[in-house]
Amino acid sequence: MGEQLGFLKVTVVLGKRLVIRDFKTSDPYVVLKLGNQTAKTKVINSCLNPVWNEELSFSLREPVGVLSLEVFDKDRFKADDKMGHAHLNLQPIASAARLKQFAKVSAGETILRKVVPDTDNCLARESSISCINGEVVQSVWLRLCAVESGEIELKIKLIDPPVASSK
Repeated sequence: MGEQLGFLKVTVVLGKRLVIRDFKTSDPYVVLKLGNQTAKTKVINSCLNPVWNEELSFSLREPVGVLSLEVFDKDRFKADDKMGHAHLNLQPIASAARLKQFAKVSAGETILRKVVPDTDNCLARESSISCINGEVVQSVWLRLCAVESGEIELKIKLIDPPVASSK
């Protein structure tokens, strides 16, 4: 793999208007994938608007990939049902992090760039990538694909790798 760009901390905040996969509700959980790394949230029982507020961590390397997300309904006696999927290109947050280093932004809050919904992403609305007290962060709403409805809110933070000291 290529050069380590840092650590990606992804907080799966909440889901909105998720689809029903059981009798009147669903038991959703989210699986995130970045390259060969996978992480998943806990299951929220009987809820179509779940709040996870769960932070999952990934190592971010060149070439910067796509963060994939799948939502499932946990079933006890059969395979878990799919409740939609989405993806987010991580190139914008990686280039914003490079811009932050170049511009030497550290204190306060600075918007580094905006990302708008298009065919290349699953954004439900425009998203800003900001530098807040030295950390590059992005809050996104992703529209779930292949289902009737549903959105997932993520908060993404790119943490720089530790700089190797030259002794």
